[in-house]
Amino acid sequence: MDKKLIKFSLIFVTGVFISAASAMAAEIAVAGYPYDKAETAIQIDKGKKETSKETSLSTKSTSDTKKDEITSSSIESTKSSKTTKYTKTNKNSNEIPIPGFNNIGIANVDTNLLIREKPSENGKIVGKMPKDAGCDILEPDKDGWTKIKSGNATGYVKSEYLIVGQEASKKALTIANHIATANTDGLRVRTEPSSDESVEILDYVAKGEELLVLDPLVVVYGEEHKYNKWVKVSLDGDDSETGTIGYVAKDFVNLSYKLAHAYTLEELELGPGVSSLRLELVNYAKKFLGYPYKWGGNSFSADGGVDCSGFVRLVYKKYGYTNIPRVSREQATSGKTISKSDLKPGDLVFYGNNSTGYINHVAIYIGNNKVIHASNKRDGIKISNLTYRKPLKYVRYIND
Repeated sequence: MDKKLIKFSLIFVTGVFISAASAMAAEIAVAGYPYDKAETAIQIDKGKKETSKETSLSTKSTSDTKKDEITSSSIESTKSSKTTKYTKTNKNSNEIPIPGFNNIGIANVDTNLLIREKPSENGKIVGKMPKDAGCDILEPDKDGWTKIKSGNATGYVKSEYLIVGQEASKKALTIANHIATANTDGLRVRTEPSSDESVEILDYVAKGEELLVLDPLVVVYGEEHKYNKWVKVSLDGDDSETGTIGYVAKDFVNLSYKLAHAYTLEELELGPGVSSLRLELVNYAKKFLGYPYKWGGNSFSADGGVDCSGFVRLVYKKYGYTNIPRVSREQATSGKTISKSDLKPGDLVFYGNNSTGYINHVAIYIGNNKVIHASNKRDGIKISNLTYRKPLKYVRYIND
């Protein structure tokens, strides 16, 4: 099938989105597969800070007594004093194919949906699907169980906790998140959209790691630049609700809309030789996988949420460590500094500005080069590779 760039824009009229012609189009992706979508650029002229047009992706979380639910992801386009919201939709509501999935299902749970090796509650657990995670349905419901594949996990889940069919397709369009995936090792995240040597480098991101997109295209004009197309992204951090704002060269990321996916049991396991205290602490932390992120939050309740340092503080408090500071950079100075080679599950890993050494994010090491942390509004509490960003410091509070 020939790929064509289709020019369009979306106009919001009394709750109905209507397709219309647009001046610029670019290939982006839904659920990991490309499709044609209008793209809005921020234009930056030399010597000027004003932007002609700005787009951002915002995801808002709400909850009720039964479950937490992420509302529609929207792209806000702001010009002058008027704001128009665009939501990914489809003209034919009776048939909504979701690229990246042959037969989509979505986890309809508060926290995690268990994936089992066999269709039985006695079956071995092989993975966990966080709430709103997507999967491919391999075999339809039979005796209350559905066979699925999500991420690297394949197995059976209880059908009652799975949204399927057109309901799943429609929900996927509202909860998919706009992300930038690094296609090179050591992706540089800069403070400004410029490759000039004077521009500060915030961090280095490993190949395959994902960043939340705030704006998919920032174009710089007025001077010579090696790269003049940039993506505005958010790094994990407890300085503000949006984390740390940075820019990556568009050539070195792949843009897409994606759903969360399952974790295999192997991805959740600890390494050998771990003390019972460390084992209990890490397993307790993993109980909250998929829980919501809330900047400044200090609660694991369904209507609450935590940020990175609040998550660490609550987990450690459970095991008697009541004097750990609230903010990540203070947590980094209160414990014992250790080397990477000395890391044990339960120790803390700190991230931040690699140019200045300023710390604004913390994670708990869980073994096998993995960390668990309260990441951002998109992911909530998640598991990442230890070097998904370049660590600044390793700290120990557990002396065993």
